[in-house]
Formats: sequence, C-alpha cells, structure tokens
Amino acid sequence: MANEHGTDNELSREGRSTTEVELCKIHDPYLAFRFADYRYYAIGNLISVLGRAMLAVAISWEVFQRTRSAMALGWVGLAQALPIILFAIPAGQVADQFSRKRVLMITQLLSVLGSIGLAFISRNHAPVEWIFVLLFLTASAQTFNWAARNSLMPNLVPASAFSNAVTWSSNALQIGCVAGPAIGGFLVAWFGFSWVYGFDAFCGLLFFLLLLPISAKPQVIRSAGIGLGELFSGIRFVWKTKIILATITLDLFAVMLGGATALLPVFASDILHCGPIGLGWLRAAPSIGAVGTGLMLAHLPPMKHAGKALFWAVIGFGAATVVFGISKSFWLSMSMLFLTGAFDNVSVMVRLTLVQLLTPDFMKKPGAL
Repeated sequence: MANEHGTDNELSREGRSTTEVELCKIHDPYLAFRFADYRYYAIGNLISVLGRAMLAVAISWEVFQRTRSAMALGWVGLAQALPIILFAIPAGQVADQFSRKRVLMITQLLSVLGSIGLAFISRNHAPVEWIFVLLFLTASAQTFNWAARNSLMPNLVPASAFSNAVTWSSNALQIGCVAGPAIGGFLVAWFGFSWVYGFDAFCGLLFFLLLLPISAKPQVIRSAGIGLGELFSGIRFVWKTKIILATITLDLFAVMLGGATALLPVFASDILHCGPIGLGWLRAAPSIGAVGTGLMLAHLPPMKHAGKALFWAVIGFGAATVVFGISKSFWLSMSMLFLTGAFDNVSVMVRLTLVQLLTPDFMKKPGAL
C-alpha cells in the first residue's frame, strides 16, 4: 500500500533511497520519525502498549477479588507465560516466512477480540476459568504479534536510522509500562473492569488502523523452515560460552525466585490496603526504576567491572525483594519495587552487552531486537 501524503511519497519504495541518505547523514534525535511508516508504527505501538499495561492491572485485580486466592494469580501468570514457551520459536519462523505486516495485523485483531471477550466475561460474571482460557488464547496471539512486531522494524526505516528507531521503540515500551498500570488502576477504581478491557480493545483497534497505511520495504521471505541443527545451535553456543551461561542463569534464578509482581494484588488488598489505584502504582514502580537506571547508565562511562556490577545488582534485587515482602508501608514497598526495577535493569544491560559482544555475527538474526 503506497503512501499518499505529500512529501511522504519520497519515502515510498520507488523513490526513498536519495531522501534516506540525506536524512541519515544528519545527526537527528528524531530521525526515525522523519519516515511516515515508522511514525504510524510508533504511535500505534505506544497506544497498544498502554492498553496492554492497563489490562494487566485489571486482570490481576479482578481475578484476586473474585477468588481471594494467590494460586489463581499463579494461573494467570501460567496462562500468559505458557504460550511464550510453546510458540516463541514457531512465531519467529512465521515472522520470517510470511508478511510481517499481515501477521501483525491478524494477531492484533485476535487480541482485540480477546479483550472484548474479557469485557463480556467480566460484565456477565462468567466463571473465572473462562478468563484463564481467554488469557491463554490472547497470549498465544501476542507471542506471534511480538515476533512480527520486532522483525518489522528493519522494514520501516533505512539501516542508518535503525538504531534511532529501536531507541524510540524502547522508550515507548518503558513509557507504557510506567503510565499504563497507573492509569489502569484509576480506571478500575472509577469505571470497573469491563471498561478497562474495552479500552484495551479500542487501543488495539487503533494500532490495527495505524498499520494500514504502512508500506514497509520488501522483506526477504525464507522458502523453508529452520533445520534442527540451526534451531539448537544457539543453545549449544550458550552452553559452551560459560560467561553468557553464568549471567543468564544468575539473572534467571534471581527473577524467577525473587519476582514479586505476580502477587501484588495480594499485597495491595490485604497488606497495604491501597486498592486498585495503589496496585497500579505498585506495578509501575519497577518500570520507573528501570527507566531511571537506564538514563543514568546512558550518561555514565562504560562499566569497567561488569561481572561485579551484575553480582551486586542481583544481591540488591534480592535484598529489595526481601524488604518488600516484610513491608507494611505503601511508600516503603513502592521504594523497594523501584529498586528491584533499577537493579534488574543493570543486570539486563550487562547480559545484553555480553551477548552482543560474544555472539558471532553469523548467529545474530537480522532484524531481531
């Protein structure tokens, strides 16, 4: 689909090369937004992330209020995590073998239908088990959605603007993770669960509509799937590269055994007594900490002792989680969750840097974020 918006025609597939070169020679912090395709994508992506973050607050609060069971919150987490485990690899292959824009639009519509279904269940007080079923189906669609979303980026901007596009997309994700839960908590308190689910469906539909005018550059379609040897080559590489294996393992166990966000509705309801609005702020606190740490690290010189930084970040994450677990003060709990996000972002930065530096170029998938 070709752009028909004045100067945006210069960025079409037929005549964009000269304009791309001229734009990319200039240091411009808003370079990616000079391209119409990316503008449509970035705005829709931010709206979509905000909607999903609001939905996450509403889902956890409604399930706990209806069941009063921490185990039910565990089922919520399982319903959302299991599709990622099952479909992460197939989703990547689908993004490689089919039109990423088309995959993104189809899965976006499926997510919209899932949110409408959640609104129907909530308004009619249907059995809570149906929430788990819809969460599993929606998370399955979202797994393919995110694979296509990440892989579509290189088709929206030229290579020289790709880093700028990734930076702004990462900022949009962090903004959504900060603002979404807080707004979601207010909406739950003022309007109720079904309205939040409906609002998420509206956000998803807006993203779908903003995808329509995008005319991304042609992608290279794989004619065949990935062989088993290639599929497991990454696992073998991580196993043999002990530095990467150690950092991933350390971070994995710290987050898996120390993560407190799944049980936040229990703390908000029975311990801190802060209601859905407080729950929204509690869910936003780790993202606020992560954003603050990211800005600080961006202005500091590169780490000279990444291993020690990772070790102390994991220790700090665990200590903050312990204090959060025994806290009965809302502001102390907020502070500890802020620190968990800050420490976790340090470990993420170290791990991603090591992976990028130690992984051979031929094993890095083009277009992966």
